[in-house]
Order: sequence, then C-alpha cells, then structure tokens
Amino acid sequence: MTTTRKTARAEGDRVSIICQGIRHAIIDGALMPGDRLPEDSLGESFGVSRTIARHALGQLAAEGLVDLRRNRIATVATPTPEDARDIFDIRVALERQVVQHLAGRLTEVQAEELQGIVTREHDARSGPEGASIRLATEFHIRLAEMTGKPILIRYVTEICYRAGLSLSALGRPHSSDCAISEHLELIRVIRSGPADRAAALMAEHLEAVATRALLDGEAGRSRDLVSILTPYATG
Repeated sequence: MTTTRKTARAEGDRVSIICQGIRHAIIDGALMPGDRLPEDSLGESFGVSRTIARHALGQLAAEGLVDLRRNRIATVATPTPEDARDIFDIRVALERQVVQHLAGRLTEVQAEELQGIVTREHDARSGPEGASIRLATEFHIRLAEMTGKPILIRYVTEICYRAGLSLSALGRPHSSDCAISEHLELIRVIRSGPADRAAALMAEHLEAVATRALLDGEAGRSRDLVSILTPYATG
C-alpha cells in the first residue's frame, strides 16, 4: 500500500471515529438539537485537524444529523414533529423489509445475541433514558446487519440514528418496559415466522414507540462541547 493510500485510509478511520462518537452522543442525549459543533472544538475532542473534523461534519450532514450553513458553525440538526413522523414512516417501511428477510432464518446464535441486547435494555431501565434509546437503536441496527444486505443496512442505520435524534429532541419520559417486551416478542416471531406476521409486528412496534415517546422537546442548553465529547472520543 502506498503512503498516499495509507494516509487516506488513516484519515477515513479518524472521520469514522468522529462520526460514530457524535452519533452516540446524540443518541445518549449528551448532544441536543441546536448544539453548536465548532471544528476547533471537535478537533480538540478527538485529537484531529479541523480539516478532518470538517469532513466528519459533512458526512453527518449527509445523514441528516447535522445542519451545515455557509459561513456558520455547524449545529446538531433540529427535527420538527413533522420530520419525526416522516422518519418513523420511512423507518417502518425499511424495517419491515429487514424482518421479512430474516423471518424463519434467524439462527439460535443470532437470537441469543439479540436477547443479550434486550437484557442490557432491561438492566438500563433505572438509568438515563439516553441509554435505553441507544440500546434500542443497537437492537434494530443489529437486526439489519443480520440480513447481510449492505444497502439495507446503510439506510436502516441512518434512519435509526435520525429516529434516535427525534426521540432525544421531542420525546417525553416513558417506561421502556413495553419496548423490552416487544423486542422479545419480535425475536420470537422473527425466529418462527411467518414473514408477514413478523413485518406486521415490527410495524406495530415502531408505531407504538412513536406514540409512546414523541411529543415536544426541551429548551436548548449551553454547554462545553469538549467536555461533552471527551467520553466519545475513543471510538
């Protein structure tokens, strides 16, 4: 591998680390809609140049998680209730495809892995709500990854993070007990089939999530970005 290719690959890895760190900070509720994301602060948090930070912000903007405006500091995107409704409608369509592909094909090892995530969801019930949103997001992304379909994985991953941002921005406090029981039922039905029942159950689950959680969001907060992102800078 040439030096140029090694450099490009290293930069790409650093961009990926920043993107994943910011995604997790958004899902956890550490970063909220409207929070500013100055390139110099991102560079300091992740130990990278402003150029690499700028590339990461561009990627996150393409995913709908960051707003970029000419000659202005980037900010975490601020979804409206209408945006959230559209995001969940698209998510239902995509995740129906996921379970239709997996129905009757989920292996015992895969089912056990998913049950492990649900166990972590259960254990996180008494903690910050952001942890529950992150684990629920992980459950759905992992389901998509089990299809082995790169395009489906990409779009489900992006829509799940956008849904997580909407829940962080617009959500009301609610018990995660229903979501946990629904995840367990999803595993059971996906494992046994049929595909149409699994797809219908996924649609019911996501509609229930939106109904339980989506209302209006919190007022903006002024916080130190470096302090917020330091725990997420390890990749």
